[in-house]
Amino acid sequence: MIISMTGFAAATRETDELAVNVTLRSVNHRHLDVQFRVPPPVQALETALRAAIQQRLARGRLEVAMQVQDRVEPVTVVAVNEALVRAVGAAVGRAREQGLVDGPLLPGDMLRIPQVLTVREERPAVDAARLEEVVRGVLDDALGALNEMRRKEGQFLATELEERREVLMGLVDGLEEASHEGAAGLQQRLLQRVAELRVEPQVDETVVAQEVVRFVARSDIREELVRLRAHLAHWSDLIAGEEPVGRKLDFLLQEMNREVNTIGSKAEGARASAMVVTAKAELEKMREQVQNVE
Repeated sequence: MIISMTGFAAATRETDELAVNVTLRSVNHRHLDVQFRVPPPVQALETALRAAIQQRLARGRLEVAMQVQDRVEPVTVVAVNEALVRAVGAAVGRAREQGLVDGPLLPGDMLRIPQVLTVREERPAVDAARLEEVVRGVLDDALGALNEMRRKEGQFLATELEERREVLMGLVDGLEEASHEGAAGLQQRLLQRVAELRVEPQVDETVVAQEVVRFVARSDIREELVRLRAHLAHWSDLIAGEEPVGRKLDFLLQEMNREVNTIGSKAEGARASAMVVTAKAELEKMREQVQNVE
């Protein structure tokens, strides 16, 4: 199956306690490379999240950006600096013994003393198990949307690759025909060469035979054409499967390019040479597209 490595997706989940948003961006890469940008409460889950991603993706560089919003209402906390109050009370008591002040230390007096009271807002900690549940759920939603986009993109890639595969099939048939034409021309040149050799006095028939074998072997491309057809048929079988095929297709392209290069060095005639150049161009275009296939 053709699945693109390029895609984008976003998902959000909300509960009474929190809201989690995740954004996924993927591009092509030789292996699966996951990069996280998550807030501190989620960092402890990165190993588990990476394992979940590996079950859904095979290749590509994936950027995972996540935001967590705490929706729990803060609680107002008033704290009394008891040590400071005791120290102030003791100081006032000593001053009273010395006749420096009169009357008790009242609460209103304490409130006028700096740093006696501290007022702050605190948010109750989000339950770790609940946070993991929501994070896993929203990541699963985003991965589903990402894969859907990658499959749709893969359909366009598959269409273009199939068109180029059919072009290559036509070129293989054309090369076979051109090779026959080239062989006919080669035969004519070969007969002329043999005639030239036999005119010479004391010609060695072994030399003639070696010349014939060398020319014939040099131009025979039947094995290369058979292997090319086999590779193109294997290509169709791979695409029809359900497994990621990017690496296998890349390997097949290398093998096909090797066969085309061999044909180019052996085939006779200008027509065959032109077809070899066209085949190389098609293979290069296919290789560029396959770089985006998972």
